[in-house]
Amino acid sequence: MRVGAFILAAQFPGQGQGEALHRAVRSAETAEASGLDAVWLAEHHFVPYGVCPSAVTLAALLLGRTRRISVGTAISVLPTAHPVALGEQAALLHLLSGGRFTLGVGRGGPWVDLEVFGAGLAAYEKDFPESLDLLLRWLREPCVGADGERFRFREVPVVPRPREGLDGTGSTGPGVVVACTSPGSVRLAAERGLPMLLGMHSGDEEKAEMVALWRECALAAGHPPESVGATEHISAGVAQIADGRPEAAEVLLKAMPGWLRQGLAAHRTVDGRQRRMRDPHGYAELLCRLHPVGPPRLCADRLAATAERTGIRRFALLVEGSGDLATTEENVRRLGHEVLPLLG
Repeated sequence: MRVGAFILAAQFPGQGQGEALHRAVRSAETAEASGLDAVWLAEHHFVPYGVCPSAVTLAALLLGRTRRISVGTAISVLPTAHPVALGEQAALLHLLSGGRFTLGVGRGGPWVDLEVFGAGLAAYEKDFPESLDLLLRWLREPCVGADGERFRFREVPVVPRPREGLDGTGSTGPGVVVACTSPGSVRLAAERGLPMLLGMHSGDEEKAEMVALWRECALAAGHPPESVGATEHISAGVAQIADGRPEAAEVLLKAMPGWLRQGLAAHRTVDGRQRRMRDPHGYAELLCRLHPVGPPRLCADRLAATAERTGIRRFALLVEGSGDLATTEENVRRLGHEVLPLLG
């Protein structure tokens, strides 16, 4: 079982943006020191829900500050980026980190980001498959050209080639995962044989159904059964370690609703459509029920149960739910030193 930290650089009420970013960096450094498998970095624009606007840029900083831990984006928003530019950055980070970088991508939402970056609503509603396929070609082929509806350009060489290691021995290229929130995105990932990143709002039953659909679609697309069975999906969740469950839940229920209220309310749609906002306190309570929140033994049992029910053995756990730097660092240390040994 592989357990990593999910880092949003969340700006809690009363905090500055620099404070949120500093906590994100310290959380990642503590995660490596505490033996976690990976850190996963979120990307948002124009909202305090998360103040990191470029997950690949923060990944580059953290890869330079660490030596062992894997660093992934969760996720880079593909509709607001050019697939070739994102592919070039992923190749660079993959090669210079010795293969420690994973590129997570997703559709994001119908936010005003699409207007600001000039992508338009079509980039979100219909162009994601074309963008994803162009990105994958860039990471796998020596030369790439495009003749699609959204991207058209003459063939150009891929530089640097992610499949050519710095030592000349070759490389498989960076791992790519796809954030999946609907049957359509599950099918999209499965047809391409790409692992899924499943959101923290989903429970074990829903995640198990998505994994089953992914396997069905991957096999139907012709992927070998052995590779389908070996694909490692990632379950996002929340972790808060304390001596008792009430104490752990209290930490989150005091801090998270205020963050969720201001963060979710700040999203603006590009076309004025109405979006239903979750009840912040109810959502925080749901996350406490679904995920490892409590003493180490309970948290380890919760992770093991999710693995058994879903088949997922990789986790990206939000560790900054307290909003406080010292509490977050202690939470990460306890996750690494007290929970991981119980998982074997």
